[in-house]
Amino acid sequence: MTATPSNPSTAQARVLVDEMVRHGITDAVLCPGSRSAPLALALAAAERAGRIALHVRIDERGAGFTALGLALGSKRPVPVVVTSGTAVANLHPAMVEAAHSGVPVLALTANRPPELRGTGANQTIDQVGLFGPHARAVIELGAAGDPVTEHRHWRSAIGRAILTATAAADPGPVQVDIAFREPLVPGEGDEEFVLGGGPGGYDDDEVDPGDGSRGLPEGRPGGRPWVQRAGAGVDSAPAASAVAVDLTRPTLVVSGVGAAPVSGLVGVPTVAEPGAPVPLHPVHPLAIPSLRPEQVVVTGRPTLHRSVTRLLADPEVDLVILDAGPRSPNPTGSAAELADSVLTGWGVERSWTETTARADAHARAAVDRLLDEHLDAGAPTGLHVARAVARGVRAGDNLVVGASNAVRDLSFVGPIDPDVSVYANRGASGIDGTVSTAIGVALSAPGRTVALLGDLTFLHDISGLLLGPRERHPSDLLIVVADDDGGGIFSLLEQGDPRLAADFERVFGTPHGANLGAICAGAGVPFTDTDPAGLEAILAQPSVPVAHHDIVPEGLRVVRVGTDRQGLRELHAALRSEAVEPRASDPE
Repeated sequence: MTATPSNPSTAQARVLVDEMVRHGITDAVLCPGSRSAPLALALAAAERAGRIALHVRIDERGAGFTALGLALGSKRPVPVVVTSGTAVANLHPAMVEAAHSGVPVLALTANRPPELRGTGANQTIDQVGLFGPHARAVIELGAAGDPVTEHRHWRSAIGRAILTATAAADPGPVQVDIAFREPLVPGEGDEEFVLGGGPGGYDDDEVDPGDGSRGLPEGRPGGRPWVQRAGAGVDSAPAASAVAVDLTRPTLVVSGVGAAPVSGLVGVPTVAEPGAPVPLHPVHPLAIPSLRPEQVVVTGRPTLHRSVTRLLADPEVDLVILDAGPRSPNPTGSAAELADSVLTGWGVERSWTETTARADAHARAAVDRLLDEHLDAGAPTGLHVARAVARGVRAGDNLVVGASNAVRDLSFVGPIDPDVSVYANRGASGIDGTVSTAIGVALSAPGRTVALLGDLTFLHDISGLLLGPRERHPSDLLIVVADDDGGGIFSLLEQGDPRLAADFERVFGTPHGANLGAICAGAGVPFTDTDPAGLEAILAQPSVPVAHHDIVPEGLRVVRVGTDRQGLRELHAALRSEAVEPRASDPE
């Protein structure tokens, strides 16, 4: 066995980093801080050894969402390391999103030792369990004593955190709170740390992680990737219950956040949100009022459309909610059967697929026609920008979509190439951290990444653009901003009622007047101002990725398309009206 460091905090941090690597973790995010110094130095040493990729951010909120994006793109758990105090609180939005979308983010929060808590010590808050129900587990590690006798306990704790975060039945974020006593830096002569052995490190025969990571080749470690549970039979325990579904009855599938293909429902007409599997028989959400299904099967969690909500709340429609796990979706409170799987032994009636296909085609043609007419008469809207993106992304791309209007617009203007991977923070549907999420995806998922955001979503996370000169920059990330100078979505909600016009702009529209080009220039990010046609041309250009280590962020670009939210409410009303196919029984 190699000599262990004399400094207990240094020894503890090195063991924790070593064990994370043994469990297949490939990326970690770090914010600067004093109390977290032992982990910061251990991670930096691990990166020098080529065992982990370290991403340093100055803003904890953005760091949390960067970790979330890295986990989404790499399909592996990702730790984010912060110091004590409000630094921990700034992780809360990302932990909430990770909790509701089932993403394994590990919040490694440094803390004061017990003797300094409750004494008025600087930068000390009650942070153990700060994330409340949004952490799948909270693991507290006390201040280190004798590293020789405690290192197995530390390894066991971090291993338990990773296994909890990646549990097939209910993956999600975990907090590991670690008390560090001073000194917080290695002792003199003990600065170097070689992961997995060497001066100040730990030999491979000290503990067997039991995860198949022993004997990995040099470079990025292996280990079993996390697979998000997203539907019945996907990396989950055997089904506990099944419901028989007679597909000879007019049936719709509603496929929402976290949905996965279900073999027995592949040929059933499906209303699919962006990010759900592309269906064989798609149904446009605006076409729902044209149809009269007798039963609906829900996969994933629908979050976008009121037409879907009304359908699920219809007492005359039989409702089956698939994948009845701990967060089974039923926001309407309708009477529904909950199941882990469906049993289907009957084929879909051809007349029903023909009916749904006709309604879908009618709705899509109406959307295109009205968007063209609107563009001929005035300025583009976010719908036009989304349509340009839908037309411009190609197989192998990653598409990150902001919450609020962007994801809804995209759902109206598809279809999108089925080989495009779509990501959206729809667990809690917040607009915060989306720039950082997109950067995390771009750094970990292969292929070009395109992000479609509204201007408020972009401005909410502009600190995410601040990548230091020593940090890895995305090799090919295009951030598209539909800029209507405010919150366009409120025009479409109750708040946009004309009778509230006197206060609308001040408290809902919230125009900002920001110069996005100047903001990008300040961050050193290339910026282009264009229109929907110009955006399509940009997206059609061959992708020329730059090296990840390039200190000039040429691989990260921002394209702004100026849009207009005036008249948006009327446009959407026209879309809803024109997209509905008249029924034969309807009066003239």
